[in-house]
Order: sequence, then structure tokens, then C-alpha cells
Amino acid sequence: MLVTRPSFRGVGLFATANFRSLSTVPASILDVFKYPPPLSSRLSVRGWVTAVRAQKKIAFVQLTDGTTSQTLQCILDPSLVKGLKTGVSVELEGSWSESKGNGAYELKVGPEDTVKILGDISETYPLQKKFHSSQFLRTIPEFRYKTNTLGALMRLRSNVDFSLNQFFNTSGFYKTNPPLVTSSDCEGAGELFTIESNSRQKGDTAFFGKKAYLTVSTQLHLEVLCMALSKVWTLSPCFRAEESDTNRHLSEFWMMEVEIAFVEDVHQLTKFTEEMIKATVRPLLEDHNGIGTDIKDSKRDPEVAKEMELRWKQLLAKEDWDCITYTKAIEILAGAQRDGTVKFEYEPVWGDSLQSEHEKWLAKEYFKGPVFVTDYPKEQKPFYMLLNSDNKTVACYDLLVPEIGELVGGSLREHDLKKLQNEIERRGMNAEEIEWYVKLRESGSVPHGGFGMGFERLLCYLGNVDNIRDAIPFPRAVDSCVC
Repeated sequence: MLVTRPSFRGVGLFATANFRSLSTVPASILDVFKYPPPLSSRLSVRGWVTAVRAQKKIAFVQLTDGTTSQTLQCILDPSLVKGLKTGVSVELEGSWSESKGNGAYELKVGPEDTVKILGDISETYPLQKKFHSSQFLRTIPEFRYKTNTLGALMRLRSNVDFSLNQFFNTSGFYKTNPPLVTSSDCEGAGELFTIESNSRQKGDTAFFGKKAYLTVSTQLHLEVLCMALSKVWTLSPCFRAEESDTNRHLSEFWMMEVEIAFVEDVHQLTKFTEEMIKATVRPLLEDHNGIGTDIKDSKRDPEVAKEMELRWKQLLAKEDWDCITYTKAIEILAGAQRDGTVKFEYEPVWGDSLQSEHEKWLAKEYFKGPVFVTDYPKEQKPFYMLLNSDNKTVACYDLLVPEIGELVGGSLREHDLKKLQNEIERRGMNAEEIEWYVKLRESGSVPHGGFGMGFERLLCYLGNVDNIRDAIPFPRAVDSCVC
């Protein structure tokens, strides 16, 4: 809802108070906190009851509508609270007043005022005024977002999405919509969901004329758009059939992907990645529109909120983030293991993938902040990455952050037709499946590169969330599709 600062003349937003508005939808509790009407104004508010406390001469009702972590305290005549309990939706009409409690304002509802129950609750309503574990809340997807913690996380998700849109718009990028149905495996890992229509499950012909899959990455299609528009990005759902039931894996997740034409150095991409993430963090730390305060207020433990704010500061602490090669990373890790500084479960060896324990230790303990690792061995990476002059590594990078490990992965793309064809042949790939992609190099090919970032991983880091399944509505994972 778009609301200007209230003038109290003209069109009425509330049932009884006049606001100038750019919308005809009802104003929210967040609106009245941001643009409070004059004291003693008459107004109506709507929301869900989070707590009721009745005394002999006065009753207190806490009201939320999901637009802010802050609840509105309503002071009622005890005769009006019949039927009010946690979870009930109501409309209250009363007088806007200065609060005598913790908040700045409250709504006073007297015997002559209106209390209208919009929706009652069942006897089995699962949310009460007590602590509910994340594990329990995942079993009730229809109600879990009514909790303050997860509601605030969804608002954070919306605000970070908005910050990304602002950043790319001001950077001259075009947001695009690559397909979710594809005929190729971008990553080459084989972790695909095959799709087919019900009517052709037992037939000899496929609906799309060939095998089709839910995309694991939109990168290949995004490169096509990049060759036409130069600077493109997307935030799209992706799907991976990983048999991993951990707090770090999802089968359906959102991936932010970027492709940029005419870049020739991997450090152009790392610096742009740094600028992008800093652009999403500044509004939180500077509390634009109260978005930083909102997510901090949702944390039950003040130490968790403090740690979260420290993460934001850590991302902005250095003018330039640290950057090392994969080879240097192995040297640091192996040296730390040898001298007894740390004991890893997996020995760091050149040629092997960096494990999560390696990534987290480098970022948290060694560099004490975000760090880029570049130039990984070519055998670890997909076919499309640009080969370095050493013929052993590719021009790629991962961004590692404390607690999470890898957050972003990117590379320069191989733009030479013959070299790309040779790599496809060397890996024994089916060239026909990606012929359309290879054709990009036949006409007007240019140096280019890009990167991808798991949106939920970013939210977990910024929101200080341990389980990635709490950073997405309706999480999907192996053996888990509740609704």
C-alpha cells in the first residue's frame, strides 16, 4: 500500500479518520505507527488478536496484522472482550491515544465503541501465547507465518528483494524471466526433476517432444538474453533433486542470477558482487523504513538480534573484501591443519572441493569476514567456465561468508566456439542437447560472465537463521511436501 503522510482532509483510509491515500485498500497497523493521526482521532483497525488480559475494570488486547513486529495495544472495557482470544480476527473502533505503557500510542475502545469479530478460531487452533519450536511450526504451514519471528523473516525477504531490484535498476540491468522448464542440465550434476503430462506418462511420445526437466539454474538461457541486452538478471525458482535432508538443502529454492556482457576479468565480477550485497545490507543497518528494527524486534533473544546486527556491520566493515586463489586457500587450510590451529574432518588437498567446514573456517576464523576464492581446478566446475592460461584452473570464484560458507558462485564464460566444443567433447556430454547454447558462439560472441546466489542463503545470513527451511514459504525437500 502506498500512503503519503496524512493530512486528515479528503479521502478516508480508516472508517472514521481522514487520510490522503494513493490506494483504496485499508490502512495497516504499520501505517498508523508511521503516520500517527492526531490524539483523540476516531479510527478503526483490523487484525488478529495475539493476547488478551482482562482485569476487573479494564482489559488489554494486543493486535497484529502482520505488517510489523510491533503490536498495537488496545484498551477495552471488560464487557467487550467476550469471544476475544488468541488468533481471532477482529475490527476495533475507538479513540487514538497516547500510551501509558511501553508503546507510544494505543487505541481506547469504550462501551459505546465497536468490537466486531471477523473470524473465530477452532478449538484446535495450534498457536497460543507461548514459545513454539521451529520444528513444530514446520508441521503447520497454514499458520506458521502468523508467528512474529517467521512473519518478520517474510517481511525481510520482501525488503531484500526490493533492495536488489533497486540496485540492478540503478546499475542499468534488465530483469528477465528465463523458463523454468528446460531440456538441458545446466550444472551437469544430474540432480533433475523430470516432468511429463499425466496424459503421456505411459505413451511413447513426450509432451515437449523430448525429455524436459525443472531447471536447476537459468544461467544458460540468461546468457542468451545477455547476448541481446548486455546486462540482465533474474530472481527465479530453481529445483534440485538432492537426496539431502539437512538444514542447508532445499529441493525448491530461489536463485538470483546475473549475466554481464563485455567483462574480461573475474575481479570485475567479484567487485560487482560485493557492491550488490552491500547495497542490500545498508538499508538494514541504516534502518530504512524501519526494516532493520522490524527484524531485530522479532528475535526473542537479544543476543541473537545483536549477533545479526554484527553480521550486517561485518559485511560493510571493509572497503574491499579479501580475495585469494583456490591454491592459496588450500595452502592456508593445510598449514592451519599441520600446525594444530584447527583439525578438519576432511583434509584440504589441492584438486579436492572445499568442504563446508573449510569455507566457514576461512571466512569466520582466518579472514573474519567475507572472502572471495578464485581460480578453482577445472575438473570441479561446469563445462562453460573460461579456462585459465595454466590449463588447470578456470576463471571463477565463490564468495564465502562466516557461518554460511559459500553464498555466491560465478565465473567468466567460455566465449570461444572451438574451445567450448572441445570441452563438451572432452567431458563426454551430449552436444545435441545444448546445441542451441553453443550456437551463441557462432555469431557475434563476446567475453562475458555472471554469477548466481541462493536467495534463501542470503536471507539466512542476514536474518541470523539456522535452518534454510525457515527462510522460504512452504519449503520443499526430500520426503517433505506438507501442503
